[in-house]
Amino acid sequence: KPHPIFTRDGINVYCEIPITFTQAALGAKVDAPTIDGTVEMKIPEGIQSGTVLKIKGKGIQSYRGEARGDEFVKIKVLTPKNLSAYQRKLLQDFDSNGSDNNNPEQKSFLDKLKGLFS
Repeated sequence: KPHPIFTRDGINVYCEIPITFTQAALGAKVDAPTIDGTVEMKIPEGIQSGTVLKIKGKGIQSYRGEARGDEFVKIKVLTPKNLSAYQRKLLQDFDSNGSDNNNPEQKSFLDKLKGLFS
C-alpha cells in the first residue's frame, strides 16, 4: 500500500524530511522517521536541498532474512516566508557581507554564465 511518508524500492526505503534554512547552514541533529520509529540523524553544516543521506540497516528485511535494506533520506531545505523586518535585515546584512564567497557552486555557475556571453 502507498505510505504517506515512505516509498519502497526492493528492500530499501526512501523518504524526504524538511529542515530549516538555519539547520542547513549551521548543521543540526534532527529526528528522522524510519519504519522502526525515529532515529537521530546528523545534518552536516552547509547541506544543500536535494542531498540524500543514508541510514544503514533501516530498510526492509529481505524475504530470506539474509539482509536488511537501507533508508535514504532526501533533505528538503525550507525557505522562510513572511519574514519580520528584523529577520529581513539580518539576511540582507548576511548577503552583503560576502556570502557569495561561501558558495563555490554559485561562483562556478556565474563564471560559466559569463563565458557564454563573452
